Order: sequence, then structure tokens, then C-alpha cells
Amino acid sequence: QLQLVESGGGLVQPGGSLRLSCAASGFTEDYSAISWFRQAPGQEREGVSCISRSTGSTYYADSVKGRFTISRDNAENTVYLQMNSLKPEDTAVYYCAAHRNYCSGRILEYDYWGQGTQVTVSS
Repeated sequence: QLQLVESGGGLVQPGGSLRLSCAASGFTEDYSAISWFRQAPGQEREGVSCISRSTGSTYYADSVKGRFTISRDNAENTVYLQMNSLKPEDTAVYYCAAHRNYCSGRILEYDYWGQGTQVTVSS
């Protein structure tokens, strides 16, 4: 069993920064990749970023490239999403999700999800 807990969301002004954390516990050895997704009100959930636990390979949605950075601390089973130069369109609930084998943008392939953390970018 795997548990994922997000933290670090909040209210920030445009151009500001936040760092989100995704702490994994349980049988973390069974999962190879952690992704961040986000969902704004009335919108579909979309992939933001992903990191492979084994290779360290990272992936980003075009909308966040150059602004967001995903990283991991394998010893602590924690994945981070550093978000810089935030824009109002980044406002959403951010979720982390675990994939057993690889990074994927397909929501249905993910086995576990965190509860989500709200990010609001507004002046």
C-alpha cells in the first residue's frame, strides 16, 4: 500500500514562487515514477511534470517548462515541485500520483493519488 501526501500550496502573487512536496510512505519500492497533475475548476486534470525514481529523468508540460523544476530525495521518499514565475493560469489543485513503471501523462495509468494542495496565483 502506498500513501501520498502533498503540501506547500498557498496563495502567491504573480511572479512569485512556491515549492510543493509529495511525501510517499508505505511500499514505495513498488513505484518507479511520481508525477504532478493539476486541475482548475471546470477543467480537466492535466499533467504538469514527472520524475523517474530509477533514472532521474524528468518531464514537463510545455506550459511550465523553464518555470517549474521537479526533483527527488530518494532517501526521504519525497518529490518536490519548485514553481517559479507563477502565473494566474497556474491556479489549480495540484496532485501527486505514483506510477508503477514509468512516467506517463495518462491519468488512468496511475495507481495512487494524494489529496491535493491548492495553489492560487492572484494579486
